[in-house]
This record gives sequence, C-alpha cells and structure tokens, in this order.
Amino acid sequence: MASGGDDVETLRFLTPKDCVAVKEKFGTPTYVYDLARLQEQATKAKAFPNAFGLTVRYAMKASPNAAILKVFRKAGLHIDASSGYEVHRAVKAGFQYDQISLSTQEFPDFFPELVDKGLKVNACSLSQLEAYGIMFPGAKVGLRFNPGLGSGGTGKTNVGGPSSSFGIWHELLPEAKEIVERHGLIVDRIHTHIGSGSDPAVWQKTSGMSLDLCRQFPTVETLNLGGGYKVGRMSYEKSTDLQVVGSPVKELFQKFAEETGRELKLEIEPGTFLLANSCAVVCTVQDKVKTSDDADGHVFLKLDAGMTEVLRPSLYAAQHPLVTVSAAGELPKEHASYVVVGHCCESGDLMTPTPDDAEGIAERTMGAVDIGDLLVVEGAGAYCAGMSSKNYNSFPEAPEVMKGADGTMHLIRQKQTLEQILVNEVELPDAAC
Repeated sequence: MASGGDDVETLRFLTPKDCVAVKEKFGTPTYVYDLARLQEQATKAKAFPNAFGLTVRYAMKASPNAAILKVFRKAGLHIDASSGYEVHRAVKAGFQYDQISLSTQEFPDFFPELVDKGLKVNACSLSQLEAYGIMFPGAKVGLRFNPGLGSGGTGKTNVGGPSSSFGIWHELLPEAKEIVERHGLIVDRIHTHIGSGSDPAVWQKTSGMSLDLCRQFPTVETLNLGGGYKVGRMSYEKSTDLQVVGSPVKELFQKFAEETGRELKLEIEPGTFLLANSCAVVCTVQDKVKTSDDADGHVFLKLDAGMTEVLRPSLYAAQHPLVTVSAAGELPKEHASYVVVGHCCESGDLMTPTPDDAEGIAERTMGAVDIGDLLVVEGAGAYCAGMSSKNYNSFPEAPEVMKGADGTMHLIRQKQTLEQILVNEVELPDAAC
C-alpha cells in the first residue's frame, strides 16, 4: 500500500555527493542541519504580522543543540523553554534569563534561583500558580490558559481542549483570579497554545478568546499565542503561511486597543516551523530482505538508523520524505517500492507507517537501492534529535553536523561512545546479588 502519494521525493538541501561525503567523514547515521534554511525561517518568523511589537521565541524542545540556539540568538530570537534544564542549556548558549520564558509541567527543585535571575514564568495550572504566589508574592507572572479548543495533526499534537492537560482550564478563571489577588501577583502575560494544526479559522478564534482573557487582567502587556504552525514535510503537504494566519490576528489586536486603550505586544513560539525542513538524516541501507511473493509480502530496507534518531513515525505515524542515493553518490534511475524499517529490535521501529496509523505498514516508492547504498530522511529537524528513543538497544546518539553557507560541514555534536552511555551506571556489589 502506497503512503499518501507515489511521487518520488527529492533531496532538499544536500546533494548526492554531500551525502557520500557526510558518510565518509562522520559515518552514518548523521543529522545534517542547513544554516541557510535556519536563518531563512527565522527571518520569516520575525515577519509575523503584528500591531504593537513582536517577540519570536524558539521552542527549543524541537532541537536543543547549542549550535542551533546560537544561530537563533544571533537572529534575534528569544527562547521558549519547557523545563528548568532547558533554561540552563539556553543560558549556556548565551541567552539572558530575561530572554527565556518557561512553560513547564513541573517546577524544578532549582526553580527559585532561576526566577531570581530574571526568568519569565507562565503558571500552567492552579497549583503552580499557588506555589509561585507563595514563593514570590507580589511578583510578575504569566498565566497559561487552555482556551477550550485545539488543533493538531493527531490527538498527540493537540494541546488545547478538554483532552489536554496543558494550561489552566478557561472556566477556572475565577479561581485563578482569586489566587492572583490573594498573593498580590501582577499578571503581565497571557499564554495560550492550541497545537500543531494551524487551522487559520481555529487560530483566529483562539486569538479572540485569548484577548478576552487579557480583558480580565488590566496589567497584561503581552499575549503569547504559542506556535505549532503546520509544516509540510512531504511534497504533497501544505505548510502554514504565517502572513495568512497572522493578518487577522493583527486586526484583532488593533481592535482590542481601540476598545481598551491597551496596545498588547505579541509573542509566538515556533519550533517545527523553524527546524522541520532544515535538517536531514543520512543513513545507510544495512540490509534488504523480502517476505512473501503474495500480495501481503514486502521488500524491506533496513537502515542503520531508526526510532533512536527519528521517533515521529512510530509515535505519530508522521510521514517523512525518504530519498535514496547510491554509494557512488548518484540518484538511482530505477524506482522500486519498499517498506523502510529501523535498526531496533522492535516491530514499531517503522519509517513508513500508513498515514494516521502508526501500526500500519506502508510501501514507499523511491530510487531502487541495495545494501551499502544511502537513504536520506528529510524533514528531520524538529522533534527528532531532541525527541529520539535515546540508547534503545544501547545504540549511541548519532552525530550532528551543520552545513555552513559555503557548504562546509561543521560537527556540532560528536557521536556518543559506549563509555558515555555507561558513565552513570553504578556497579552492584557481589554481596548484594
């Protein structure tokens, strides 16, 4: 069964010769990021329509490598962090604490020291708000609300609505106001985020609902509308046009200012938009096997990569472009249909699931290859290196490389060694066995 469309995908920013050079210098699998595309997407994000000022925060959970953080810091972006540990990584990469906004499912033990240094915080539940008020009475705080609706490619990427745990449920506004008043907190930011669907109509409706929340707190200066802009990885998929989704939102901010006299600043938090098509994983076909000649049989390409590098297909049934390259650095002239799987001893380690069904097996048409040839997983910039099933089957973390403006490949993360995998293990004494 073919996946979505049978058009053969093409390389996005690497050449066939680049792929061979990457294997020769760094081995496979290797993540390769494209500096030019990262900078281009950052420029597009900063052009998001706004009425009274814009801050673009990189959702660093998409890929937290220090080199990527440096690129976006130089581009003028700030940071959206999802844990206290991400805050520390962002600071190590050169960001100031007041350039970082933390929206997290749990406050870390070292949370107070981060706030004391200027970290911006969004309380994401009533208990978080209560804890923050106890620790920092009279302080400024942001409130993340669940507006009651969401948008996402799957239920796992929809972070708004009654099935999502993220944010204070909008109907609990009175309870939130009571906590704020009791601790003398100053709400200077409202934050909402609906997911990864980026339906313009849903986005506009959510923006209006979020502005209504801002009316309830006269001290609010900034509205953060999150990210989640849909990026088409496959050639048949469409990407979100930020100008299309942003223009009506700009008008809503202007109308709000006319009605209230308050000119709110806008924040957005792209991750996928900045990263998705800015990275590819160069892999080697390490085996090729065939099952039944009947209709239910397949030819499988086994990679030296898998869910340890790109987990999204197994987790979300996400579709990634797969492009084959011969070991000699040429695009194959003949085509064939394959099921592509990873190297883990796990039936779910599947690179070609059927759309919307992570357990379904799909064939994909691509250039005909054999053992030793290369396969490139495109669209692997966001939620791949940063969200892999690290060290499953004790496979090491793959190296990461940045392709510079002149085509030079710069190593930005070394391949992990077995000793690094084992470094935190403590030997059990013989007497305890």
